[in-house]
Amino acid sequence: MKASVRISRGVESLFGTRDENIRLLESGLSVHTQLVDNSLEIEGEANNVSRAESILEDYNALVREGHIFNNGDLNSYLRVVTLDPEVSLRALVASGRQRNFGKKALAPKSVNQRRYLEAIERNDLVFGIGPAGTGKTYLAVAMAVSALMNKQVARIILTRPAVEAGERLGFLPGTLQEKVDPYLRPLYDALYDMLDSERVEKLLERNVIEVAPIAFMRGRTLNDSFIILDEAQNSTAEQMKMVITRQGFNSKMVVNGDVTQIDLPTGRRSGLMDAVDVLKGVEGISFVQFDDRDVVRHTLVQRIVKAYERWNDTIGAGRQLSLKLAEPGENGNGEGRAAPAAPAPEAAPQA
Repeated sequence: MKASVRISRGVESLFGTRDENIRLLESGLSVHTQLVDNSLEIEGEANNVSRAESILEDYNALVREGHIFNNGDLNSYLRVVTLDPEVSLRALVASGRQRNFGKKALAPKSVNQRRYLEAIERNDLVFGIGPAGTGKTYLAVAMAVSALMNKQVARIILTRPAVEAGERLGFLPGTLQEKVDPYLRPLYDALYDMLDSERVEKLLERNVIEVAPIAFMRGRTLNDSFIILDEAQNSTAEQMKMVITRQGFNSKMVVNGDVTQIDLPTGRRSGLMDAVDVLKGVEGISFVQFDDRDVVRHTLVQRIVKAYERWNDTIGAGRQLSLKLAEPGENGNGEGRAAPAAPAPEAAPQA
């Protein structure tokens, strides 16, 4: 089947850098396109051509209405609409307009990001699990800021384990807060992106926004709060249970992690993996699984994540590197430690 859609404005934005948007549309829908004069000719199976035609008509309408697609936005939208036939380009862009996060208005850039935001709106406890760069932390902070600005909660609690990524930094100078701040920097970065710096400082000073390591959560009941546990793969099973039982009345909690980046000592089971096995099927809890298609950083990051997944599958990486929501997990790490060498005998005293 063939069809033709007239593109009167926004041809450059539609094609994207090195035609990446059109190539994504072609590969996602298995169609072939060709620009003839000001019209884009589409060829392929009838259903796929109709779908591409509908997407392009939505694009035309949005451009005529004055919508400007910023760098990378259209590529992210096309990833969603080519994968999910239930979503239209217009509806996806409109959903972004309706979500105001402080000084930002964001739209979900993948199918799973959309499910993630909807899960946070519907459930009081949400687990976001997937590789780096999928927007887990950023979108969770955005939803927390939105809830605070709309007076749905009275404060935001941001926490994560103070675990180093494979290196030992030793003694850190300063106050207790200054010692833990480097571990919590990604959460600060997201906050400053959503709100003016002066406002963030005031909210932090008044403890309306609290950023703290997991150790500070023991014994607390967090009412009227939006709680985010980031880098949850580095929490132990005991820490995970302790944190998720802090939730009080009128509170939401989002737990994020990437089970391929566990920095716990060898033999320690990740609290995130433990929680998935224990809590699946519990009413009111939602699990959203991200994958390499949801990566919204540099396109190279998406390929890197995919390459590591293939490598782990090839070499049969341990249970800590794969998450199967349908199966109970095991601990088996299989790595042993060499026995310490026996101390050398002392030399006999000389006469």
